[in-house]
Amino acid sequence: MTVKFDVDVKVKGSTGGGMKIGELAARAGVSPRAVRYYEQEGLVGAARASNGYRTYGDDDVELVRRVAGLVQAGLPTRLVRVLLDMEEAAERDEPSCPRTVAEMLASELVGIEARLACLHRSRDTIRDFLVRTEHAALLAEAAHAADGGQAADHSSV
Repeated sequence: MTVKFDVDVKVKGSTGGGMKIGELAARAGVSPRAVRYYEQEGLVGAARASNGYRTYGDDDVELVRRVAGLVQAGLPTRLVRVLLDMEEAAERDEPSCPRTVAEMLASELVGIEARLACLHRSRDTIRDFLVRTEHAALLAEAAHAADGGQAADHSSV
């Protein structure tokens, strides 16, 4: 007699699917190594195929993009994990924020504001330099490329 078990494991951010780590990484715009790191940090989860390979679903692409964006913005992974958990709680209409988490967030916010100010100064310096060197058209081209060509081109107006 053979007994078969049907096990359904819910892993954070993963709905299963047949996407392998390389495809997920390519679609999310990160390296497979970054996906493995996010998984190691508990930010992204993967189901496992019978051969042991990680498999991901379409919803994991957006999750990995979000995690990568937060990490690239300078947030530590411990804070990324807290933010993702808070978003999940809010989706379940269970918003809660213990004082220790609120203190950590308030402290991190000071650093985020400082980094934003630095980024704004850098952006303004780059923009001013391009305008002064008669390469302002590159600004419109870069903006057009960044939004996938969706924005109207006002440079010729």
